[in-house]
Amino acid sequence: MHLINNVRIRIATSSDCLPLADLRARLWPQSSSEEHARELTAILNGTALRVLPLIIFVAEESGAAVVGFLEAGLRSCADGCDASRPVAYVEGWFVVEHRRGQGIGGGLLRAAEAWARAQGCREMASDASIENELSQRVHESSGFTVTARSVLYRKSL
Repeated sequence: MHLINNVRIRIATSSDCLPLADLRARLWPQSSSEEHARELTAILNGTALRVLPLIIFVAEESGAAVVGFLEAGLRSCADGCDASRPVAYVEGWFVVEHRRGQGIGGGLLRAAEAWARAQGCREMASDASIENELSQRVHESSGFTVTARSVLYRKSL
C-alpha cells in the first residue's frame, strides 16, 4: 500500500491477529492479549457483530514485524461533527515506542483518511484521554482540533 521508512502500511489480515492483539494490549491494557485476540479474530474474519464498517491498518517492518496500527470505523455522529453525515472515527492508534517520530503514525492516519473519503466521509473524529498528553499533541499536530472536553461519571447501582 504505502512505504514509510522501510515500513509498509496495509490493511490487516487474519495473520496479523496475534501481533495486533499484543499491540492493542499495550494501548488498552485493561484487556489481555488473549481477549484482544478473540475480538480481532471476529473483526478480521468478518464475523464481528457490527452495524457500521471498521477497518484496521497495520504498519509492517520489512522483517514482517507489526510496529503500529490504526483502527478506523464509521459512526453515525461524533461530537463537533456535522450530525447530518456519517463520520469516520479513529477507534485506536498506536505505534511502538522505538518507531515513533518516524512518520509511521502519520502514514497510518493518511491510509485511514483515504478509506474514510472512499466511504463518503468529509470528517474524521477521534478522542484521547485527558492524561494522555502525547496523544493529544499527536492528534493536534495531525490536524485534529479540540471540539469539547468531558468529565465521565459512573455510579454503582
